Amino acid sequence: MSVSIDVSDLAADGYLFAPSPLAELGSALHLLVEPAHHAQQAGWITASATQIDPDLMDRVITADYLWRTSRSDMLLPARPKQTLVEELDVLDELDDETWVHTALMTSSCGVVPLREDLGSPLTDDTARRIARERAAARGSRQLDFVDYVLTDPPTARSWLRRLLEDCATGFFNTAWRTVAGRLGVDARHKRDLLARHGLQRTLAAISPAVTLSASGGHIVVDKLQDRTTSSAGTGLTFMPSAFSHPHLLVVHAPGRQPVINYPMLTTPSEPSLSVATVQDRLHALDHPVRLRLLRSIARGPQTTAQLADVWLLTPPEVSRHLAILKKAGVITSTRTGRYVSYELDLPANARLGTDLIQALLR
Repeated sequence: MSVSIDVSDLAADGYLFAPSPLAELGSALHLLVEPAHHAQQAGWITASATQIDPDLMDRVITADYLWRTSRSDMLLPARPKQTLVEELDVLDELDDETWVHTALMTSSCGVVPLREDLGSPLTDDTARRIARERAAARGSRQLDFVDYVLTDPPTARSWLRRLLEDCATGFFNTAWRTVAGRLGVDARHKRDLLARHGLQRTLAAISPAVTLSASGGHIVVDKLQDRTTSSAGTGLTFMPSAFSHPHLLVVHAPGRQPVINYPMLTTPSEPSLSVATVQDRLHALDHPVRLRLLRSIARGPQTTAQLADVWLLTPPEVSRHLAILKKAGVITSTRTGRYVSYELDLPANARLGTDLIQALLR
């Protein structure tokens, strides 16, 4: 499963690397309303939450449809500006239909399927119904906010801009001054990598979950969804973030310039596993016989014959199950003369829960 971006016709100057104050504010707001998912930013979350005015926090929660479960596409600009005010000015230039569509029919998180055949909820009855259903599933407060946007877009737009400006004054400007320099350096580094070493090397530096297809014509982002979009005629934007980990956001809405908002990690971390690898490991463990074999292997190295004898199985049957476990990376094997012994890969299995959560949240 992945989001595939066609870059076969994209020239080198079509790739944009730049941080976005608006995108980083969106990530910061997500941290404040979903702190449990972001252990690495726990210090910042705690410090900020204790300083934010309660009335401001209440307004943040009122509009959390835009940044809690999924991130609104309008918070991930394809053409980042230097300041938050400039980016908010760009949003103000959108007509009501476009503004509402990019606010409510998000594509960046893939939490719900994206319907390419839908227009703006202001003019498309089906889109309006889906937007309200998605909001209702999250709670009455979220539904009230979406209804507010749908009923009175001009007032809702003004209210939201004022909220984002108050967030900037209340806490975000301080955070932005802290991270903006590092984000700019990261963007320049990725730009230099592209110029000197090519796209494949650049993608490897962005995230192990972002790769180049064998043909070189598509950028493939490992996500729990299957989508295809194109950069033709628009370009592709990469935005580093200090606040978004573990989320790797991809804007892939039809007709929009694709955007990849990637976490810039400041501390070394284990490489993230692909969704397919996590699925293979879960499948390998989803069998009672394999769990019994692992029970023995966990206590020390075992050969096929030993496992067959302990569990009253035939050697060929044991071999089939061991092959599945080894292919999934659950166990390793060592040959000593004529004998092959199997051991549990403790680090891989210890990380399985973390790998699964990262795959779900990515």
